Amino acid sequence: MVENVIWPAALDATRTRNEGRRVAEDLAVPEPTVEEIAKSVQQVGYDARIEREKTYPREYEPRGRVVVTNADDASKSDLLGAVAAYLQVLRD
Repeated sequence: MVENVIWPAALDATRTRNEGRRVAEDLAVPEPTVEEIAKSVQQVGYDARIEREKTYPREYEPRGRVVVTNADDASKSDLLGAVAAYLQVLRD
């Protein structure tokens, strides 16, 4: 079973690529929460588990992370792109 980790910084429009953003700026949303990310992962069709006490290595405040399971059929970049698209829909 493959597990992918999605940090909020990977989808955060306020971050640069050097600060950890992994999607295009027009796909990113400002300050995504782990709850929004987990909901988007489930909408895409995968299982999500929130780990709240984790801190992204380039940040000082713990924002948590989302562990995605059963995503064996998608690459990490495809997964991030799909989750980012659903995050934009959630925000509208």
